Amino acid sequence: MEGENHPVARFGLPGPLRDRLVDAVLRGEKTATSSLLAEWDADNTPLPAVGDRLTVVDSDDRPVGLIEISAASVIRLADVDLDIVRAEGEGFSSVREWRNSHEKFWRERVIPRLPAPLAIPLVDDTEIVVERFRVIPGE
Repeated sequence: MEGENHPVARFGLPGPLRDRLVDAVLRGEKTATSSLLAEWDADNTPLPAVGDRLTVVDSDDRPVGLIEISAASVIRLADVDLDIVRAEGEGFSSVREWRNSHEKFWRERVIPRLPAPLAIPLVDDTEIVVERFRVIPGE
């Protein structure tokens, strides 16, 4: 990782949530993540692509690992399935449980930060970005 200049992957917000998610990433239990497409649009950031490498940082923004994107897609919120839920490694036992938790997070922490035209309702047709990744060992 040293000497490399990769974009940064921040999971959740700093604190207990990020600590838990980063730990799951580094253990290989979390191999996917989801975000609102509107976040990418608001930041005018290109969507992730297969082969992209990102530096995983902890709650203090210290590099702790390197991941590589193995798949990225834009899907409808209603199309999240149990495979995605399990790959996110957060211990949810159902799509409903995953969706309730993610909608709460997005509604409370993400949508209020979006520019007004991008502030969106969370409905079945809301588009999300699903990234699948693997940890690059020894990095």
